[in-house]
Amino acid sequence: MGEYINKGDKATRLGFGEGVAEAGGEYPNLVVLGADITSSVGLNLFAERFPERFFSFGIAEQNIAAVAAGLALTNKIPVFSTYGVFAAFRAADQIRISICYNNVKVIIGGAHAGISVGPDGATHQALEDIAVIRSLPNITLISPADANQAKAATLAAIRQVEGPVYIRFGREPVPNFTEPNQVFEVGKGQVLKAGTDVAIVATGHMVWEALEASKHLAKQGVNAMVVNIHTIKPIDKQLLVDVAKATKRVVTVEEHQVHGGLGSAVAEVLSQEYPVPMKIIGMPDCFGESGTPAELLQKYGLNANSIAQHVFQFVNRFKQ
Repeated sequence: MGEYINKGDKATRLGFGEGVAEAGGEYPNLVVLGADITSSVGLNLFAERFPERFFSFGIAEQNIAAVAAGLALTNKIPVFSTYGVFAAFRAADQIRISICYNNVKVIIGGAHAGISVGPDGATHQALEDIAVIRSLPNITLISPADANQAKAATLAAIRQVEGPVYIRFGREPVPNFTEPNQVFEVGKGQVLKAGTDVAIVATGHMVWEALEASKHLAKQGVNAMVVNIHTIKPIDKQLLVDVAKATKRVVTVEEHQVHGGLGSAVAEVLSQEYPVPMKIIGMPDCFGESGTPAELLQKYGLNANSIAQHVFQFVNRFKQ
């Protein structure tokens, strides 16, 4: 664990696209199904390299999910991606029955997740997709921290997982701070910064904000651990118990509703295995709105300064 430095802002959707394109060279049976937003989700990289294995369906997410299941049953490895609001909700029935019930290997990219989608507004900000997807049997749910990790996660999903996988990623360029050639192990969280006073458990773009928040907290005398839970299902139960034992207080941070997401998943583990005081930071049971990513993160308390304030207040509740 060392100092994490932003190597240059890059959208996680590009990391996803790079991973799919690289995997296309390894797996001649990998096919990509487009949903009319190919460039928006990084799949143009695959389409340009392997045009004969790219199929454009247009705006037909339910059909794509069903076709993907059929292709998987014929020994293809289908990948499809659309905005998370369409993948997780519009195609929920097909993902549940055609993909998860059959337990077939389909890689689903849930793009434009979180409030940082920005100007597209509430209709395009996926803020409930973790809750929906993680409730489905057989599916793996991954939420990488940056573009480098998104690429590594995509490759790992294709190489390591036999059943369906949902990979959640964002639209806007965000700090790219993890290693480009990292080892990604599905189902294993990462302690990025040691700490003793509280554990900040984050996922997706919020991992960087949590790291920055820990610097603010250090100036206030709070030694915060930072944990990256990039795989929300299956979640790393042992790591969560270990960090709870080490710090006795846990705060979760996510670009998702406070109900049903990372915070709920962590609480399900700790309430049964090692109960400690918890605070869940996320969208406060409301829809988002249009604005710049920075404005929205500020308004809804999801930037580093706001996270640090919430954590500081939480820790002080337990001081004598």
